[in-house]
Amino acid sequence: MAADEGGIADRLGRLADGALGTAQTRLALLAVEVEEEGFRLGGALFHIVVAALFTGFGLFALAAFFTVWMWDSHRLLALGLDAALFLGLAGWTANQARLRLAGGTRLFRDSIAELESDRAALKGRRD
Repeated sequence: MAADEGGIADRLGRLADGALGTAQTRLALLAVEVEEEGFRLGGALFHIVVAALFTGFGLFALAAFFTVWMWDSHRLLALGLDAALFLGLAGWTANQARLRLAGGTRLFRDSIAELESDRAALKGRRD
């Protein structure tokens, strides 16, 4: 009887060790995905901010040029067109941000797929 109990305890220990090893691997994958997503988002955010600054400077210079050019004859038209341009670009940019956020995130996609394959494999063993 003692050999059977040792055998069961040994099997349970190996099963627990395997389960913990699998969980550790999945958590490590999860951590790598979080880190990669953070780097990707950080780099994208930096470039977005720099591009927005340069675009703003360029548009401001263009608006100033257009307004000064039209100052003697159509100053209100020039200012109105500048305002319409900036408001139109703001609306377009806001719509682009909305579309990108509606697409969802890729965060944890690989981890979820691996966990689903683990569950399918375990379910196949039970059948």
